[in-house]
Amino acid sequence: MKKNPTKDMYDYNIWANKEIIDRLKELPKDIYHQDIQSGFSTISKVLTHIYLVEQAWFDIINGQTMDEAFVLANQLQDQLESKDLEEMESLYDGLSLKNKSFLANQENMDQVIVVNNPYAGLLETSISESVFHVVTHGNYHRGNIATMLRQLGYSSVMQDYGLYLYKRENAKVE
Repeated sequence: MKKNPTKDMYDYNIWANKEIIDRLKELPKDIYHQDIQSGFSTISKVLTHIYLVEQAWFDIINGQTMDEAFVLANQLQDQLESKDLEEMESLYDGLSLKNKSFLANQENMDQVIVVNNPYAGLLETSISESVFHVVTHGNYHRGNIATMLRQLGYSSVMQDYGLYLYKRENAKVE
């Protein structure tokens, strides 16, 4: 079976989110909502941000305008930030399944989509580039979580793409 780089990259994103969530579940529950002097004030706000951006971009890929996607994200933000880690994990699982299903049914990852970003203007991009954005955005912010954990005196967990490939090749990743 021929590999699809876009689907592979999204599978990596799912794995990396799971790695960081699993690490957070090993730590005291109170750190998830603990105030921290960082770019985000709590780890729950970072995970919520990653989730909402992923949801918004897949909504855009599915035909919503960026404005519509932002409205939904803004409506959900406070509600999601207050959830506990297990609830967020469940939401991530559902979002990942939905997005994987969408990608599995895509025949043309180079399909052009036009995004009208209210801050940056029009952008002609593709499904694959948008998925790549979701993945790199998640990487960046999982790095924020790693830094926040260090500030709190805890280690993070490796979530590098190379480690994912190694584990995938050794049948340790779904």
